[in-house]
Amino acid sequence: MSAGVVAGVVISIVGFIFLVLGFLWWRGCLCNKSTMNKDLIGLDVQTGSFTLRQIKDATNNFDDGNKIGQGGFGSVYKGLLSDGTLVAVKKLSSKSKQGNREFLNEIGMISALHHPHLVKIYGCCTEGNQLLLVYEYMENNSLARVPCPEECHLKLDWPTRYKICIGIARGLAYLHEESTLKIVHRDIKATNILLDKDLNPKISDFGLAKLDEEENTHISTRVAGTFGYMAPEYAMRGHLTDKADIYSFGIVALEIVSGKSNSGFRPEEDVYLLDWVHILKEKGALIDIVDPMLGSEFNEEQVVGMINVALLCTNPSASLRPAMSSVVSMLEGQVSIQEFASDELQGCDQTL
Repeated sequence: MSAGVVAGVVISIVGFIFLVLGFLWWRGCLCNKSTMNKDLIGLDVQTGSFTLRQIKDATNNFDDGNKIGQGGFGSVYKGLLSDGTLVAVKKLSSKSKQGNREFLNEIGMISALHHPHLVKIYGCCTEGNQLLLVYEYMENNSLARVPCPEECHLKLDWPTRYKICIGIARGLAYLHEESTLKIVHRDIKATNILLDKDLNPKISDFGLAKLDEEENTHISTRVAGTFGYMAPEYAMRGHLTDKADIYSFGIVALEIVSGKSNSGFRPEEDVYLLDWVHILKEKGALIDIVDPMLGSEFNEEQVVGMINVALLCTNPSASLRPAMSSVVSMLEGQVSIQEFASDELQGCDQTL
């Protein structure tokens, strides 16, 4: 083989390698570590930082026996810090562009938010190509243990369920209306509502959260969230406002009342929990949706009120859903559902 041919082959191979590397860089697969560190400048001051050794010691080197959760982009481990503090460590995939994005998004969002019904973050670690978030530990895991099989079912009486529902509503009202940053969570569902030792609810997982920008409500990238909890205008048209969270809250509220999951209600018949509630409302039999485990030990007025609030929240028309502050007022009995509905109708008449 002549020297010219060899040189041509070598140049072609080198060119192909550079082409592949360029494509990988464009796709974000070769994320520069310094870029991540630049993005994290200042965040450690707000949240605190941990060394990889501290976290490995706390989780017994990420032992499977300490794994308490598994998500789309990583695992969650229970840990014990040297000072005796119990923590939950979320380990995100550093190889995934989405994992990097969720890490920065979550630590950036949640470090700026402080509310009794939002999970607290203690710090992070990016040492050794790791993406680790350290949170307060929630002794009672998540609300997903209510609509689940008997072996993992979390038995909650009615007053506790009612308290949990109001707590979630208060947390969302803070995100949407009260915090400096107006935030749409985008993934409100039972697994993202954690419960502490006193069964107080805390909203978690801000990896998909977005700032609520009134002038930019259309999501041009992929729609993210969980089907069964996703508002129709967001799932079908990519139109995202805080009303999407309000829809998701309505689904969660129905799950709390019924002890059933929305998507797993009657999957063989393609009937969702929300569909069944509408059928029962037409029959005047809303009470039939109440979790049988409660027996007759519940406040019927509160149950019917909570179901009707959930139905307002899941209105197919986003503009007709109440704000979360109104939801809190209705659940706490400060405003009647009838008052809210009549005010909304008057508002619609005035705009016509």
